[in-house]
Amino acid sequence: MTAEKPTPTGATPGFPLTTGRTKGYQRKAVDAFLARARASFEGRGDGPRITAADVRTVSFPLVKHGYVIASVDAALGRVEDAFAGRARGDAISTGTGNIWVAQSRASAQTILDRVSLPRGGRFRRVVWPKRGYRIDEVDVVVDKLAAYFADGRPVTVEQVRSVAFRRQRRGYNEAQVDDMLDTAVDVILALG
Repeated sequence: MTAEKPTPTGATPGFPLTTGRTKGYQRKAVDAFLARARASFEGRGDGPRITAADVRTVSFPLVKHGYVIASVDAALGRVEDAFAGRARGDAISTGTGNIWVAQSRASAQTILDRVSLPRGGRFRRVVWPKRGYRIDEVDVVVDKLAAYFADGRPVTVEQVRSVAFRRQRRGYNEAQVDDMLDTAVDVILALG
């Protein structure tokens, strides 16, 4: 992979650029995705319509002199919120709001079923000697989500998006945890 050259003097990049040895998201890939997302949101694009889930799961190559990751991730969070809001509005305006609510309830129930399992046993564990997410850290986040879904205690989408776990041997299966967190984001966004 080749490093991107710094922006020429006088040019203004869309996001701050990394310096030194720190890598960031490849500018060309970020700019192309955001242009495609904008076209999709505005209803002018040739390809398939982009969804909030597409925005959440997009990934970019890491390069020297790329965009600062945190800045791009924050912008992607706002873009995801816009797409989720549009989907919710579309469901209400087309009379499929009941389906939207039913799907959100089913997703919330799936999360509640998962979080009702005992601490330390909420997700599959990876086999020795592989590493997965730290069980105690995941369980703390899951407890907060349980309080949100069961009792309405405040949790923001940003808190769920920004969660990061250390790794341990025989930890929780990362894909399962990530899937549950994605579902939680979907439900929180659906509730608006």
